[in-house]
Amino acid sequence: MSKKSFKPMLTSRFALALSFANAIHNEQIRKSHDGSEVPYVSHLMAVSATVLEYGGTETEAIAALLHDSAEDQGGMPMLETVRAMFGEDVATIVAGCTDSYDEVKSDWKARKEAYIAHLSKASASVKLVAGSDKLHNLNCTIRDLRGNPPAAYWKKFTAGVAGKYWYFKECGKALKGSPVAKEYAIRFAEFEQILRQRREL
Repeated sequence: MSKKSFKPMLTSRFALALSFANAIHNEQIRKSHDGSEVPYVSHLMAVSATVLEYGGTETEAIAALLHDSAEDQGGMPMLETVRAMFGEDVATIVAGCTDSYDEVKSDWKARKEAYIAHLSKASASVKLVAGSDKLHNLNCTIRDLRGNPPAAYWKKFTAGVAGKYWYFKECGKALKGSPVAKEYAIRFAEFEQILRQRREL
């Protein structure tokens, strides 16, 4: 009886990307309402998983693992490293998800306005990866708010509650056409309702 041939859905290239993402983000942690230190790679894994769950390719899933690499871990030189290691298609998606290559970031509002304008016209691959990123961030924020954090919670974020609300809302508009857009809209409505209940909107 002959053995059936098996082609893995994710190759060693994906495994390398996960290892690389863990290495370059190893000292980063996620912001949380209770002060717990959550490894940043958990976010990257969640974004990549979402991309795959919405039918993304291995290339898009790899870009999801690396979507913050240039923005947080080395700017343009890091983007060139990503290009050399994982190819032009991955680097192009990562670039499309990056709102700054500078170590010292420019004004938050102006930077986000420019990014939203870019995102609204971005490729399907960029919208899928960026949308999965924004969806995970939104879900984490909802989870934190359901934990009933004190008002000081918003001091952890540059934008504060008003800025976060504006940014999540505008991202939803920019993600029109993305596979994640419908779920994002549902979760944003939940986020908005929680803010109203907390009298923070």
